[in-house]
Amino acid sequence: MTQNLSKDWWKEEVVYQIYPQSFKDSNNDGIGDLNGIREKLPYLKDLEITCLWISPIFTSPLADNGYDIADYEGINPIFGSMADLDNLIQEAKDLDIKIILDLVVNHSSDEHPWFQEALKAPESPYRDFYIFKQGTNGQAPNNWRSIFGGSAWAAVEGEDNTYYLHTFHKKQPDLNWENPDLRQAIYDMINRWLDKGIAGFRIDSITFIKKDQDYQSLPADGADNLSNIKHKTRNRPGIADFLKELNQQTFQRYNVMTVGEAPGVPYEDFDQYIGPDGYFNMIFDFSYADIDVENGSEWFRQSQWDYDDYIAAVKASQYALQDAGWAANFIENHDQPRALSKLIKDPNYQNEIGATALACSYFFLRGTPFIYQGQELGLRNVSWENIETYDDISSHDNYQRALLEGYRPEEAIRFVQKRSRDNGRTPFPWDNSQYGGFSDHEPWLAMADEYPTINAMHNPVRAFYQKLIDLRQASELKDLLIYGDIDFIDNLPSQVMAYQRRLDDQEVSVVINFNSHSVRIPSLYNSYQILINNLDQSINKKNDQLELAPMQAVVIQKGGN
Repeated sequence: MTQNLSKDWWKEEVVYQIYPQSFKDSNNDGIGDLNGIREKLPYLKDLEITCLWISPIFTSPLADNGYDIADYEGINPIFGSMADLDNLIQEAKDLDIKIILDLVVNHSSDEHPWFQEALKAPESPYRDFYIFKQGTNGQAPNNWRSIFGGSAWAAVEGEDNTYYLHTFHKKQPDLNWENPDLRQAIYDMINRWLDKGIAGFRIDSITFIKKDQDYQSLPADGADNLSNIKHKTRNRPGIADFLKELNQQTFQRYNVMTVGEAPGVPYEDFDQYIGPDGYFNMIFDFSYADIDVENGSEWFRQSQWDYDDYIAAVKASQYALQDAGWAANFIENHDQPRALSKLIKDPNYQNEIGATALACSYFFLRGTPFIYQGQELGLRNVSWENIETYDDISSHDNYQRALLEGYRPEEAIRFVQKRSRDNGRTPFPWDNSQYGGFSDHEPWLAMADEYPTINAMHNPVRAFYQKLIDLRQASELKDLLIYGDIDFIDNLPSQVMAYQRRLDDQEVSVVINFNSHSVRIPSLYNSYQILINNLDQSINKKNDQLELAPMQAVVIQKGGN
């Protein structure tokens, strides 16, 4: 599919992430599916999307909504068939829309045949496809805490004092990357998918594949007497050998897009990941996405932040990414709450004004922009009061963990409301009919309360995203906005974010006032043209200063026409 494309074609994409269970239900069983995505390809084409990232559609018991894969080359029947996927790939190609899939190879499902064979016979070669250890004094091998809470070790039924490691859910046993046979099996699977014609992969949790081989306990950091597993399993020494081999044996052989989910990678190591000889084309940097919490897996550890902190984090990230290679820029995904609720502090602007300000703030950063489904509508977090309403396993674990740490139930549910992954997984509201046009059947997850008024019909936020995409993809400033250098503008009023993109003699500035009051900034150019403005009111220039209204975002071209 990508054989006639330039080597760096992925720099010019606008990627839209689809969470298939919640996008569009074509057969009215309450669950989104592949044919639902096909049905809505015209919507995505009209939005000027060029590439789709589809979250897992593979055979899975859905303990973690598809990120627990039981067959890497099978399609979960709830989503359709391999023929349905083939049809989707072809119809998308006819519309010049590429498709990348999720690659989840830190772990599999415990229902994968490899793991089932490992359980049947300890002497099976598949036993070494996973990480089994003997317990210590009748307890788990160490005190590592799973990302989803509780011990990272699960006892093997029928075997005394034997445990397997699961960095995430107990139904997601970790694969043993120390085993070359396991690695080869993964590479072969990846290459078969790439031969099929997909445009690449987003690679899930890839910085967890290397574990410290001493498997030692660490000082406890919580009331459960456990310690966060990431200190011994995330971005650990030796991971470079695995990632280099992965790239050489798979991605490097094709002209495809590879996007690494790479939390925990220090900026000084970015060159290894996305440099000229890097493992991936681009990576997601979570330094500013998780600014609201001290730890992305422990939501009760809330952080105190302001917009100056946020701006500084974005600036540091962009400079590090520019020095090393290419960025994958985002403000939402399937693991994050809605950006409008998380990043717009003033409730008076948690509306189309705040949504368009956020859109403008990130869309022209240097790198490939990613849009998560519903983000383009300005959707907000849900406010469910009962923990049982939530499907997300990490929401339940975080709720129980907060209680264990001494928080009251009403406090624990507030942490979940702010951070639950279900915030972004509610069914997509296509219109204001019952179930939002997502399905004629009650959906697998409750709809967001706001769907009768905020949906895909006549949505001003969506129209604003179309303007942003058109400016980046189809204007005379395309090369500047994609390939130009980025420089942040300092010495501005507090909570004002501004950066410039430059290429040859062209220059554009992006300015966002995150304050809830008007501010004046120095005039950036003697002559200029306003290309994008998220408010109806213009900006006033007086005494070589520009006045920005609360939450106003503008894109300014130097000189202009």
